[in-house]
Amino acid sequence: MPPVQPMLAKAVSGVPDPAKHGGLSFEPKWDGFRCVLFKDGDEVELASRNTKPLTRYFPELVDAAREQLPARCVLDGEIFVALPTDGRDRLQFEVLQERIHPAASRIKLLAEQTPASFVAFDLLALGDESWMDRPFSERRAALVDALAGLPPEGPCHLTRTSTDPAVAEEWFHQFEGAGLDGVIAKPLGATYQPNARTMLKIKHERTADVVVAGMRPHKTSTEERPLLGSLLLGLYDDGELQHVGVSASFTAARRAELWDELQALVVPIEEHPWGRWQEFLVANPGRQPGTQSRWSQGKDLSFTPLRPERVLEVKYDAMEGRRFRHTAHFKRWREDRDPTSCGYDQLEQPVSYDLSDVLGE
Repeated sequence: MPPVQPMLAKAVSGVPDPAKHGGLSFEPKWDGFRCVLFKDGDEVELASRNTKPLTRYFPELVDAAREQLPARCVLDGEIFVALPTDGRDRLQFEVLQERIHPAASRIKLLAEQTPASFVAFDLLALGDESWMDRPFSERRAALVDALAGLPPEGPCHLTRTSTDPAVAEEWFHQFEGAGLDGVIAKPLGATYQPNARTMLKIKHERTADVVVAGMRPHKTSTEERPLLGSLLLGLYDDGELQHVGVSASFTAARRAELWDELQALVVPIEEHPWGRWQEFLVANPGRQPGTQSRWSQGKDLSFTPLRPERVLEVKYDAMEGRRFRHTAHFKRWREDRDPTSCGYDQLEQPVSYDLSDVLGE
């Protein structure tokens, strides 16, 4: 019965050696909402990674679970939305985020316009029996049997796996083109351990030179001791500075140093490239700083504008549209770089790959 916290993963660099872990099972790392699915007859519940209910937002998955999944089961998996991009189906995390909406009428409309899918990758219970104390090798075999016969078009799917690290290496590079986030490795002999980092995750990691365009104070900042919370980052596109994301990983001492160091670059918003965005009352497609959306209502989104004169190198994992998918990590200042030379052309683009090839065996 819910709530059940899902098993977690710790990051490692590169595909690990199965021999050092008593054997590993590799699978694609899906870029969606982690979901533990509970089904008992017609009763279906969808729970997020932090055990919050997702059921009302995905009525099409509730219907699909009733029709396609075993009568009584608890499955660990991921909810995703895939849409065609350049003729190929690709995961769309931004579209998935839009599915979390307070209005029932909007939920119904989005369920029809951007239907979600569910991919299962672990078995917690089947019938009256818990499988959480069984090794993953046994859970996987039972999951394959339980989900045999799923229609290839979904919307319920079974993730593919391999015990071959060479195959995992291929997936790591190929599947990113379909919007996936990397590769997961699971010890074949491990039991299911809620909220424990038993699995291993191998994610993409890249660097880029970006322009520092603004900053926000840390939540613990005071007038007596101002501290930097985050740096707002930009890249040039056709001569205009676009917002590409933030960097926010600093020690307390470094937060104080950076706040003082960057004061010399502070300018009035009217003199800043992003000054014109202040007229917007709601978020626009580029999610420019200072604009509101239903994700940020009530938050102080104001920022201190900085002259775009300094360049830093950041580490990032993936792009989401025109922005970094997650918070970028500060690496070093690049005093040798001209800010206007920092454009989108430096970003590595994965080779396009169709999601149907990921889901197919």
